[in-house]
Amino acid sequence: MAEICLDTKVSKDQNFIKTNMKNICNRSIAFIGIVAVWQIMSLHYNNELLLPSPIITIKEFFNCIVDVEVLKNMGITMGRVLRGFLLSLLFGLPLGFLMGYFRSVEKAMGGIIDALRQIPVMAWVPLTIVWFGIGDGPTLFLIAFSGVFPVILNTLEGVKGISSDYYNAARSMGASRFSLFKDVTLPAVIPDILTGARISISTGWMSVI
Repeated sequence: MAEICLDTKVSKDQNFIKTNMKNICNRSIAFIGIVAVWQIMSLHYNNELLLPSPIITIKEFFNCIVDVEVLKNMGITMGRVLRGFLLSLLFGLPLGFLMGYFRSVEKAMGGIIDALRQIPVMAWVPLTIVWFGIGDGPTLFLIAFSGVFPVILNTLEGVKGISSDYYNAARSMGASRFSLFKDVTLPAVIPDILTGARISISTGWMSVI
């Protein structure tokens, strides 16, 4: 019996290694193919301004990451993205929970949120400059605005996706509303919140101006 279990474990490990090696090979081939096409196109255009070669791009990349001014500006940008991301969580999580818990809130806010999230981020630029002036204000607003909707929608779907059996079981054991939220809702929604946060911070990067 022990030998069978050992053989099964070895077989699973071998399959896992083979799968990883296959994935690495496929990604390496794809990467080499992209670089090859890039190099061919750069030779075709023969214009560093239009399409620099991979070697030139790599050299400039390393020059940038050791440039103090570039690193300083990257730090400023990362700080803005982080602050905007935190703002999106600050507004998105409570609203997502409220919409998930109360049908009336979802009906009241659902249409507004669906309408607002269809508007391109760049369309808000003139208004944000008028509202917040020149500085960090417009950037923070745009980052938070683009990132708040994934947080709201994922939190909403997470709350709505919890089976009522869990609530009924907790209530049968005398759980209060706070206990229901702390011990049932929150643990069940965390995966959805993390998904929304991941999408939010990626959209925040794309919204940096």
